[in-house]
Amino acid sequence: MKLKKILVSQPKPEGEKSPYSDLADKFNMKVEFQPFIQVQEVDGKEFRNTHINILDHTAVIFTSRTSIDNFFRVCGELRITVPETMKYFCISESIAFYLQKYIVYRKRKIFFGDKSMDDMKKILLKHKNEFFLVPLSDIHKENIPLLLDNLNIKYTKAILYRTVSSDLKDKINIKDYNVLVFYTPSGIKSLFQNFPDFQQESTIIAAFGNATAEAVEQAGLRLDVKAPTPENPSMTMAIEKFIKQYNKENKIKS
Repeated sequence: MKLKKILVSQPKPEGEKSPYSDLADKFNMKVEFQPFIQVQEVDGKEFRNTHINILDHTAVIFTSRTSIDNFFRVCGELRITVPETMKYFCISESIAFYLQKYIVYRKRKIFFGDKSMDDMKKILLKHKNEFFLVPLSDIHKENIPLLLDNLNIKYTKAILYRTVSSDLKDKINIKDYNVLVFYTPSGIKSLFQNFPDFQQESTIIAAFGNATAEAVEQAGLRLDVKAPTPENPSMTMAIEKFIKQYNKENKIKS
């Protein structure tokens, strides 16, 4: 069987070219994008019922652009004016730069790491007397809260949005695809919520990250492609290696 169609469970990348379009051209395949999950906002009224006072905090830790969007959205809905003295801590430089959408960047105290927990640890230790707010989804990694706990730093987790399954039943026929690519455990959950009778059989399943890979296996599915690895740091590199081996074993010329 020739691999002809790949479904990536994420929004389509901006621009005409992406690593996936290069992959499609190289192996004469079709790549389609369809988000399996979506963000559902926690409105200001619901957040008020948590009795979390944003202005009690002196600093905010952002783990994603989505957390930034929802923090300032809730502040707007509750008519909260965030003081200029508020400090912002981001896990990467790109997320820090996204703050420019809401604040005058050069006039604020902004700190960012290089995506590693060791780097964040060093930064947070220098500011351990701050009272941190951590905006999160209802489904989230515990790495930042655990780090704050280990450092004995005062913080509050604020659930400002939820991750829910997209309704895919009338959008795609899951049997049309030879390869399914997942980036989050929630994507696996969405797969079975939308297609409860799904049987993997010859379908190739690729997973990015350990948590996603574990979700694949816990769902009783066969994990065929995993990334990142030292040899294949990106998902497309891992898929390309798999396709080459697959074609070799099946004597298919791309």
